[in-house]
Amino acid sequence: MSDLLPGTTPSHPEPATLLTSDGVPIDAALLRGTATRPVAIAVANGFTGTWRNPGSRMIARSLLAVGDVMVFDFRGHHSSGGECTVGDREIHDLEAVVGHLRGLGYTRVATVGFSMGAAVAVRHAGTFGGVDAVVAISGPSRWFYRGTPRMRLLHFGVEKPAGRWFLRTARQVRVIDREWDPVPPDPTELAAAIAPAPLLVVHGDADAYFPVEHALRIHEAAREPKELWIEPGMGHAERAMTPERAERVARWLAARLDGASGPAPEGK
Repeated sequence: MSDLLPGTTPSHPEPATLLTSDGVPIDAALLRGTATRPVAIAVANGFTGTWRNPGSRMIARSLLAVGDVMVFDFRGHHSSGGECTVGDREIHDLEAVVGHLRGLGYTRVATVGFSMGAAVAVRHAGTFGGVDAVVAISGPSRWFYRGTPRMRLLHFGVEKPAGRWFLRTARQVRVIDREWDPVPPDPTELAAAIAPAPLLVVHGDADAYFPVEHALRIHEAAREPKELWIEPGMGHAERAMTPERAERVARWLAARLDGASGPAPEGK
């Protein structure tokens, strides 16, 4: 990515605590490049993930080739407040991040989500709008999917007291102990509402959580402009992202955000 890299040496993460519209504090950090660009990307991790993981940091560094990057932990995860709702209320977490970036003066904002974060990114863009591009990686197309052993284990973790205890003590994730009421729209139901923002759906054909059919359903439901990548040999979410894959995503974003214009954000 030598043609994208000048001026993108990352700064130290700038910590921030954001407050969602329903009052939940979100632990976040902004990574800035040295160039003064009006583009920012919000990265949404998968369930149990954190922006402090080496894999997530690698992805953020790769995306700095396009714009500044805000990373954060969803509600109920690690140092963020509240309880995880496994993809429902998390759209308010991402909206807090996008709103914060707009408030800093970024004129073009994209979202990149992984697994649960991919579902949130699709639902967020379909519900609130306000983003210029969306990338959904390894995401589910519908709720309550139990078709793989990994997803059956995940449902045990969020539905049973013993599973929630394990998540809380071993993974620092606090999950709600009640069912959704009402059940929120799933990603397929909201994919069409993302347009005119472009959507990239990325999925591995070796994903042990969600088979490729989930990516196909989201892509089919979306309106143009949209693109689908089925990655040979790729597993699930952040752990399956190599630097080469992250750079390809960065190139896709750069091609769609290169019309960015306007003043640099404050503090640049």
